[in-house]
Amino acid sequence: MTRLAWDQVGERAYESGIDRGVLYLHDGTVAVWNGLTGMEESSDTEQSAYYLDGVKYLNVLSPGDFSGKLKAFTYPEEFDQVSGAIDFSPGLSLYDQPAKSFNLSYRTKLGSDLDADQGYKIHILYNVIANPDSVGRDTIKDSTDAVEFSWTVTGTPQKLPGYRPTVHIAIDSLTTPPDILTLIENTLYGTATTGASLPSLQEIAEFFGYLGSLIIVDHNDGTWSAIDGADTYITMLDATTFQIDNADTTIIDPDTYTISSTNV
Repeated sequence: MTRLAWDQVGERAYESGIDRGVLYLHDGTVAVWNGLTGMEESSDTEQSAYYLDGVKYLNVLSPGDFSGKLKAFTYPEEFDQVSGAIDFSPGLSLYDQPAKSFNLSYRTKLGSDLDADQGYKIHILYNVIANPDSVGRDTIKDSTDAVEFSWTVTGTPQKLPGYRPTVHIAIDSLTTPPDILTLIENTLYGTATTGASLPSLQEIAEFFGYLGSLIIVDHNDGTWSAIDGADTYITMLDATTFQIDNADTTIIDPDTYTISSTNV
């Protein structure tokens, strides 16, 4: 047996910061969100205690729904149309209009005592609504203090069969297979040849092998990759040769075929 040890080198990990904010509207509009300063993530988890003859015999935690506090010095113009402000005419904005739901992604940094930039988590919030908090505006002073805007964020949880519906997911760069991480980032942020878009919760889950999916990634340079998150499709025959079973393929001629992602 080995005695427990604390604060070993490389084990003092932490999470910090926020960057790479992206706003995704339901009409397909995608906008970079510069100026994010914070996201306070919370949940309205409830605790229920049960007593018998004056003695507590059971303590139950009921999972809650996501809520958060979004903070920023500035926000993309596209955010106005979902936060209750609309452009009535060039130069004229109307406030207190009905809010609309949207999606949001952002990153938080992962570090340790050995490496302050060890990795990151990509957070995705699905189908959320932002309720603006009060804004304080002070008189101009010798030094300018930027106004920090904030919103209370809530959402309608998305369903994933077999799991409790959720608004919030996170993708860890330290443990996600590199091909899957690249695929997700290319989808979220776009590439030189493809636009940015937000995969659904089920599509994200499929990248990790949910429902036994085989994911085919076209790198647009004459090469492609096959991702078998469930480890049921690809068999390595030797160090350089592999076989894919039960893939969705279309035979073009005896030597040519197309292969695509599949669900079962």
